[in-house]
Amino acid sequence: MSSLRHWLWLATRGSAPGMYAMRLLEHFGTPESVYHADKEAYDRVEGLPGRVRKALLDKSLDQADHILHQCEELGVRVLTIQDADYPQRLSQLSAPPCVLYVKGTLPQVDQEAAITLVGARQASPYGVMTARRLGLDLARQGALVVSGTAHGIDTAALEGALSGGGKVLAVLGCGIDVVYPWGRENLYSDVAAAGALLSEYPPGTPPLGSHFPVRNRLLAGLSLGTVVVEGTESSGSLITARWALESDRDVFAVPGNIDVPLSRGPNGLIRRGEAKLIQDAWDILEEYDFLYPAKLHPRAPLPPQAEQARLNVPVSAPKTAEPKREEVQPQPEKLVLDLRKDPEACTDDEAALLRALQGEVTRTADDLVEETGIPARRVMSALTMLQVRQLVKQHPGRGYEALVLLKEETTDRRGTPGLKP
Repeated sequence: MSSLRHWLWLATRGSAPGMYAMRLLEHFGTPESVYHADKEAYDRVEGLPGRVRKALLDKSLDQADHILHQCEELGVRVLTIQDADYPQRLSQLSAPPCVLYVKGTLPQVDQEAAITLVGARQASPYGVMTARRLGLDLARQGALVVSGTAHGIDTAALEGALSGGGKVLAVLGCGIDVVYPWGRENLYSDVAAAGALLSEYPPGTPPLGSHFPVRNRLLAGLSLGTVVVEGTESSGSLITARWALESDRDVFAVPGNIDVPLSRGPNGLIRRGEAKLIQDAWDILEEYDFLYPAKLHPRAPLPPQAEQARLNVPVSAPKTAEPKREEVQPQPEKLVLDLRKDPEACTDDEAALLRALQGEVTRTADDLVEETGIPARRVMSALTMLQVRQLVKQHPGRGYEALVLLKEETTDRRGTPGLKP
């Protein structure tokens, strides 16, 4: 078994993390053999740049030891290309990374219908909503959603998938401990909880611009297909699509307004016959249904109100809104929210909070965090949506009260269906 120190030494030799590391391994066999080779042996490796040859002559393992210490402190797992959990889809690339850094639980990528969603950072409102909806529906129908963490389409796709309760995988162009863009700490935490953050760069590596075109080959390589939502013809999204085509992966594109520059990338892919035009998530997943019949399941779109709730979009009040209940009925009986008839009337988090608030009780947000085990940020987000929909009321002193009675199917200890409450 090769020493992890020697794998990390090899992965940090100049440009060696990709093509040159694999070329060296093909020539010498193991990282230890690469490490113990001398200048004359390196000179016999064809196509090795001078900067890489120079880096290989530095035999210090201090950097490798430092990386191992960082990973231990951060709870980051190191995978080498020889490990069983290393995604075989990546090993099929012409320049696979010899080492991966993982935070969270890496899905068994090769057994998943993984779909990558990419698009513009400065996305239009239409593009953001489309990415969220695709992420949500892909997750609901059994896919693993893969993306980056950039503003715009990437973030929207991951947020949509998280709202759908699915597995997610975010691929970074920096160290796994470097939050980029700034302010994405919550997204990093949510992704690591529902899937994994993945990078070929060691902890502490800054998000240099040159890293992202290289990173894009992993976005394409991990997935069965790449979806371009928005992007110009020279955007990183088109680079990812090109990687996908070169790696014999499928490409899909969301059509857009012909007068909008951000539509030129996906429209061009469609026009050239390089991408399949898609309008919803199943347009993508129907291509793989026969490969993953136990995982992929077409599902009807969510009702607009349920979809808006999942995507954290405030529900607009109807034009014929009823008078405020307290004005016409000072002490109304609570309405009934029947999840038996509409199981997707609220998200899992919202249902858990409503369950905890049943009866003549009020609870603070801290109480709800403790009782449900849901992270505080998600509790606050769900409470906000419940208040917008007038399902929960906040009292002075930060106590919350349910304005509805929750009905849902349950089972007794014998497994006999019943009703709750």
